Amino acid sequence: MQPPELVIFDCDGVLVDTERVSNQVMADLLAEHGISLSFEDCVARFIGRSNSQCLLIAEALIGQPLPDDFLDVCEARTLALLGQELRPVPGIEALIAELRSPFCVASNGQREKMRFTLGKTGLLKYFYGKIFCVEDVALPKPAPDLFLHAARSCGAEPARCVVIEDTPTGVRAARAAGMRAIGFAGLTPVTSLLQAGADAVFFSMDELPGLLYGEGSRTATPEAH
Repeated sequence: MQPPELVIFDCDGVLVDTERVSNQVMADLLAEHGISLSFEDCVARFIGRSNSQCLLIAEALIGQPLPDDFLDVCEARTLALLGQELRPVPGIEALIAELRSPFCVASNGQREKMRFTLGKTGLLKYFYGKIFCVEDVALPKPAPDLFLHAARSCGAEPARCVVIEDTPTGVRAARAAGMRAIGFAGLTPVTSLLQAGADAVFFSMDELPGLLYGEGSRTATPEAH
């Protein structure tokens, strides 16, 4: 197996353990507006989506526009909680140390939030000059724009890039960009990642070098989750 020219990481849920906080805040805030969704429902509907996509989904659920400051309130509450509870995804720093390919991060999140979460977890130092976000492109994931922009900026051929994603939205974006997609089964079921087009799925960061470089790799099965 040829080493990838570029490894593209998603941020939330792959590098930093933000998804549990973000989705619980969304569930609580929606409840204040009369929308009762469980944490699991929120994950299924919102994980991997941009802020603007989340707003459209929420407004469709409630059947009317939400307040103009809805996203601002959601972001403020999320950042406040993350400031207390945020951690890197277990094993991510050890993985970064093992990588034999250039790497970057490309997220549907805002750049300010990415810098905050990467900085809070001590990961920002690995990604200076290699941060790409939804503000850089016309369309968010699942469109391929963000991953193609990251590859172009890093001088890599899309077909030689590997994307590490924890959501079906991100996996679909990677496949649309003509890239290999490897799914991280954090909060998302294995079946959802595979159905979206993931080439392989893993559960722990120590499994990823094998999937990237062909050394003792294994693909997760739906029964394994």
